[in-house]
Amino acid sequence: MSGGATDPGGKSAGAHPVPSDGFRRFSLLWASQSVSVIGTALTFFAVNIWLTQTRFPLASQKPALALALSLTTLAFILPTIVAAPIAGAWADRHDRRRTMFAMNCVAGALSTALVALLLSNRLDVPMLLAFLLVYGLCGAFHAASFETSYAMLVPTIQLARATGMMQATMALSGVISPSIAALLIGVPAVARHGGAGWFAGLSLAKLSDGTALAVGADAATFFIAALALLGLEIPSPHRADLAGPGAASKTLWHDIQEGAMFVWHRRPMLWLIGTFAMVNFILGPVTVLQPLIVKFNLAADWQSRRFTFASALALLATLHGLGGLAGAVAISAWGGLKRRRVMGALIPMAAAGALIAIYGLSASIVRSAVALFLMGMMWPVTNAHSHAIWLAITPREIQGRVLSVRRLIGQITFPLGTAIAGWLGARFDPGVAVAMLGGCMALFALIQTVNPMLTRIEDRAWLEDFAARSAGRGNAKRE
Repeated sequence: MSGGATDPGGKSAGAHPVPSDGFRRFSLLWASQSVSVIGTALTFFAVNIWLTQTRFPLASQKPALALALSLTTLAFILPTIVAAPIAGAWADRHDRRRTMFAMNCVAGALSTALVALLLSNRLDVPMLLAFLLVYGLCGAFHAASFETSYAMLVPTIQLARATGMMQATMALSGVISPSIAALLIGVPAVARHGGAGWFAGLSLAKLSDGTALAVGADAATFFIAALALLGLEIPSPHRADLAGPGAASKTLWHDIQEGAMFVWHRRPMLWLIGTFAMVNFILGPVTVLQPLIVKFNLAADWQSRRFTFASALALLATLHGLGGLAGAVAISAWGGLKRRRVMGALIPMAAAGALIAIYGLSASIVRSAVALFLMGMMWPVTNAHSHAIWLAITPREIQGRVLSVRRLIGQITFPLGTAIAGWLGARFDPGVAVAMLGGCMALFALIQTVNPMLTRIEDRAWLEDFAARSAGRGNAKRE
C-alpha cells in the first residue's frame, strides 16, 4: 500500500507530513543538541582520568580500577536502557520539545552539583555512581524525544542523511572532547608551575586536577542546549487514540505493549535487533578495557615516545573520533544506500570486528591509532543504515514506543558485557580478550549477510504479510 507501513491500528507512516522547512528545523535542533553531546563526552573522559590517575593510581589497584570503570559505565547505561520503554511511550504522548528542554535543565543542574563535590574533594565512587544513574534517566527521556523528532521533520529519503549528521556529532565529540578534557584537567598543574598569571587569580593552582573544570563546561553546554530549544518549533504526532472513547483506559503500559507487539510480529526486525545486541555485548568490554590496554599493554611504546597516560589515551580516543567523523561526513554527504540498506549495516560491522581484533593484539600506539581510526569510520555507516531502516518501517505515531523496544533489546547486552569487563580485566590480558571478542563480532556479522530474515527486511510487502500472519490476521502460507 502507499504511504508506508501500517501499524496495528491501521495508520500509515505517511499520516504526519513533514513541514516544508523541516530539514532546516532539524539542522537547528541537531546543532543545538550537539553542544550538550560534546559536553557530556568531556565529563566521561574526565571521570575516567579521575578514576585512573587520582582515585586508583597504583598498579596494585588494577582490580579495583577495572571494577570502578565497569560500575561507572553500568551506572550510566543501565537506566538509559531499562527506562527506554517508559521514555518511548512518554515521547509518543507528550510534547517532545518540552521533554528535551526539561532533561537538559535537570542534567545541567546535576553537573553543577558534581562540580561542587569535586571542588570540595568530597566526591567518592558511590556518589559518582548515584549521579550517573540520574544522568542515565535524563538521557533516556531526552533520547526518546530527540530520535523520534527526526521523522517528524525530515522526509523519508533524507533519514539516513539526518542520522549521519547525528553520527557526525558523536564522532566530533570523540575528536575534540578528549583533547579539551585533557587540557582542562592539566590547567591546575600549569598554574602551579606559573604557566599563566591569570590562573593564580582564579585559585586554580590549589586544585589537584582540573576534572571539575571539564564537568563545569558540560554543565554550561546543557543550559545552552536548553535555551536553544525555546526558539524551535518541533511537531509531535497527533494521537487520535488518546482523544476518543476509551482513551482514559489506554495507559502508558498499554503503549509499551503496543510497541513491543509491533516488533514481535515483525520477526526480521528482531533479528536486526539481535545482531546489534551481539555487537553491543562485545563493545562493553572493548570500551571499559581501553584504559587498561593503554596503561599496561601500550605503556612501553607511549612512554618511549614521551607521552603521558592521559595524552596517550586522549590520542587514541581522538583518532577513533576522527575516524567516526570521517565516516559520518561521508554518510551524510552520500545519503547511504537506497536499497539493501541492511548490507550497509552488516558489512561495516564485520570490518569493525576485524579492526577490534587488530587493536587488541597491538603493542604499538601508532598501529592501535590506525586501527581505531578505521574502526571509527565503520560505526556511522552501520548506525545510519540501521536507523534509516527502522524509521522507514515504523509509523511516526508509534516510533517512540517501537524505537524504545529496539533500544531496550539491542542495548541491554552492553551492560552485560560491561559487567564481565571488570572480571576480564582483572584476570586476563585485556588486549587478548578484546582481540577474541572482535574476531567473534566479525564472524557473526558476516554470517548475517546470508540470513534471509535480514536480507528481506526492507521488502515492505513481505514484512507486512509476515506481520499479518504472525498476528493471525492472514492465512497466506509462509514463503
